[in-house]
Amino acid sequence: MHDTTAAYIGFNLVKGLGPVRLRRLLDVFGAATTAWAAPAAALIAAGLDAKTVASLVATRQSYDPAAVAAQLAALGASVLTWESPGYPERLRPVDGAPPVLYVLGEITPADDWAIGVVGTRQVTGYGREVTARLAADLARSKVTVVSGLARGVDTLAHSAALEAGGRTIAVLGSGLDQLYPPENRALVRRIVDGGQGAVISDYPLGTRPDAVNFPPRNRIISGLSLGVLIVEAAPGSGALITHRFALEQGREVFAVPGSIFNPQSAGTNDLLKQGAKCVTGVDDILEELQMGLVAEHVDAVLALPEDPTERTVLAWLQQDADPQHIDTIARGSGLPVHTVSSTLTLMELKGLVRQVGALQYVPVR
Repeated sequence: MHDTTAAYIGFNLVKGLGPVRLRRLLDVFGAATTAWAAPAAALIAAGLDAKTVASLVATRQSYDPAAVAAQLAALGASVLTWESPGYPERLRPVDGAPPVLYVLGEITPADDWAIGVVGTRQVTGYGREVTARLAADLARSKVTVVSGLARGVDTLAHSAALEAGGRTIAVLGSGLDQLYPPENRALVRRIVDGGQGAVISDYPLGTRPDAVNFPPRNRIISGLSLGVLIVEAAPGSGALITHRFALEQGREVFAVPGSIFNPQSAGTNDLLKQGAKCVTGVDDILEELQMGLVAEHVDAVLALPEDPTERTVLAWLQQDADPQHIDTIARGSGLPVHTVSSTLTLMELKGLVRQVGALQYVPVR
């Protein structure tokens, strides 16, 4: 395991140390490895309170990177951090984006076109039919279906995407070694072994599926997605928490109308009153998000460089018609300046980018 990744995992084990505090430490110390090894006095000077520093020091003493690496290898899992080129670009700028993602399977550039599909665990017959149809139609349109692996709508959405030959990402509220619900172990294996997506978590290995873990993971479902579709949800449903995160992140919210006599549709009908986009077919989503050409976009992505760092750099260059400076690319992508510089040199030799000024680059179109 790389030292930087080991440091990020260590921080992930510290109670009370979230993304905001970790970002501050990285700003102060300049590198995750430096921050991880910093003495207690320096950590307090960097703004951590005494309780969190004590927790960090205790974790540093008990944490065994080699043992964790062995556990991850046994599971067949990988780790993405803020500094990993393969970290999902749509999730990266989100407030509270997880510093660490534990991954079974693979997140690919094709997953940039994703829709979150969530809803109640007590799904009705109507909700089952709607979920299966919409998730399958999204998958056939080469849109990745993101959900939370929970019973009900989540499970149906993942399964329908797989049956349609598409991709799906399941976001857990527990560690990867604590799959929940247990009856979905076979579904996880279908996702992973079939190469049709990923199962991810920002919780360390060993984290049990406690109720308090599930609301925070919903920020990842919406953060990975262009928009969130809520199929059925009673008032107070966890799916409505995903709706709140989606609004905070600037994502579109879609809802399926339901019977006024059905309590499981009360939440979605309220969302429609509040301005959520009404969905009666997949075209309502694709047209609203201008995703009619997703298949073509995915094919184009698959033609991108295989190297994930090159893909990241190229993606940032393609966001703007104007030339971009190396420093701008580094800040936006989260990659070190020296990595961006060497990558651009190689990409220029391959004919992927062109230098148009002092350290200014544009993609070759």
